[in-house]
Amino acid sequence: MMREAFWEEQKKMEYPQKERYDFNDLVEIVRILRAPGGCPWDMAQTHRSIRSNFIEETYEAIEAIDTGDTALLREELGDVLLQVALHTEMEREAGSFDMNDVCDDLCKKLIVRHPHVFGDKSAANEQQALQNWDAVKMELKQQKSQTEAMNSVSRALPALMRSEKVQRKSAKVGFDWDTVDGALDKLYEEYNELKVAIDHGGVEQQSEELGDLLFSAVNVSRFLGIDSEKALYDACDKYIKRFSMVEQLADERGIDMKTAELSQLDSLWEEVKIKQKVK
Repeated sequence: MMREAFWEEQKKMEYPQKERYDFNDLVEIVRILRAPGGCPWDMAQTHRSIRSNFIEETYEAIEAIDTGDTALLREELGDVLLQVALHTEMEREAGSFDMNDVCDDLCKKLIVRHPHVFGDKSAANEQQALQNWDAVKMELKQQKSQTEAMNSVSRALPALMRSEKVQRKSAKVGFDWDTVDGALDKLYEEYNELKVAIDHGGVEQQSEELGDLLFSAVNVSRFLGIDSEKALYDACDKYIKRFSMVEQLADERGIDMKTAELSQLDSLWEEVKIKQKVK
């Protein structure tokens, strides 16, 4: 009922009422919201002020994908699209570009980077299609070396995701292990170097070696065909679930976790771990 009442209130606004709105309506509504007399909040926003909103909305859409919630995905994709519309409207106001320019650039990019569909190239499988895409991308961006291609990977990406993309680019020119064994050996090597840094080095060296260890762990996940970002995401969920069970056990046995010995809590952890494996 609250949503219906809210929608009825919106009908009082001066905008054509339709049974169904489309993309052009979204662009126009955002323009009205930011125009004089529009919404004070929308009018005050800049690219920087809503930067985190863009990231948040994207992750909420990802969560809808992960949970298989189609209705939520529809809503969250709309929120992502709103961010696109807001950022584009800011540039339209500045006389830089508008939504038609954004769509024009995207369409041209899709056509040019799919020569196996719109041109004279061929691609019998997914791998060949990606090779075509990368080759065109490097040519258009005038990247003459793989280092330039690696530097083009966005620094704003989550670190695990950026690491994997950088590794994939270096692997394309043969700079890679033959098997996962080489990646595992490197992981052990970095682990030992971190131990030395902890025993004898300062914070800067420890941070560097920890970074190397994490980077090597991503390399192992790449060889295994596992998304390192998702693997760590799932590990967080598993940790929370296991911790919850430890907390419940401690409560049932009258154990105060804040004052208990670590060995006692570790024993509860192992007990929960065994129970989970049995299931």
